[in-house]
Amino acid sequence: MTYKTEGTCSQLIEIELKDGVIDSVKFTGGCNGNLQGVSALVKGMKPEDVIAKCKGIRCGFKSTSCPDQLARALESML
Repeated sequence: MTYKTEGTCSQLIEIELKDGVIDSVKFTGGCNGNLQGVSALVKGMKPEDVIAKCKGIRCGFKSTSCPDQLARALESML
């Protein structure tokens, strides 16, 4: 699935699920090193667990963040 982000430096999130767990996450744009770390950390997790941990995280004064957008993308997949 490809998710177009809103309100973040990243523009897109590509997510692959396999057998109910996250197989891969790739962000386009944003803070490359941090987003590679987020992608590595969520690999192998259940989407529901990532949503619970990442939903509502803010970036500075923005009302959202890349992890929050990932949670929203996963919610739309479920």
